[in-house]
Amino acid sequence: MRLITTLSLLLIASAAQAEDFQPSKAPVPAGKYSLDLAHASLVFRVSHLGFSTYTGRFTRYDAKLDFDPRRPDAARVEVTIDPRSIHADNAPDGFLETLANSKDWLDATQFPEMKFVSKSVEASGETLRVHGELTVRGVTRPLVLEARYNGGYASHPFEARARIGFSAQGSFKRSDFGVVYGVPAAGSTFGVGDDVQVVLEAEFTGPPAKVAKN
Repeated sequence: MRLITTLSLLLIASAAQAEDFQPSKAPVPAGKYSLDLAHASLVFRVSHLGFSTYTGRFTRYDAKLDFDPRRPDAARVEVTIDPRSIHADNAPDGFLETLANSKDWLDATQFPEMKFVSKSVEASGETLRVHGELTVRGVTRPLVLEARYNGGYASHPFEARARIGFSAQGSFKRSDFGVVYGVPAAGSTFGVGDDVQVVLEAEFTGPPAKVAKN
């Protein structure tokens, strides 16, 4: 009982001090933003035999963003991905190396970088439709990402820089990039699906604060 009371008092005290830890109320500034890798993820999903959706991720990537929250349609983003960083839970021995380096798959020895570059953005409130080009195995094709701007702040008592966040997803056919191994025959799901879904979560840090912290 004494432990519960002590915890309750600590929670009440923390709530009373919460205002001391609120971010600045200043507008989020326009400028160049860099990806915060500690608060980002890049996941892909693909059908396996039609029995399940196989999920993997890439662990080495970077992104540069030029963003103005007052003009989101003018945003520009470039993402680079190391295909050798492909990862999945409980992968069999040698499986990930095959996906990364085999000529049937990502062929990272010859093509050591994948890239997405935005070309235009349609904005409707916090919803963004990002039109761009994806390059995989040296082949470039159009890709549209459906994204959401999750907000941000100009500064924080623990961070003297702006911070913003996004969630995004899109899909493409791997066969469009020459990755055709295991694609199911027409009318069948028995194989590794052609459609690849990508899901991204990202926070970016931006220009230093030019206002006093609240």
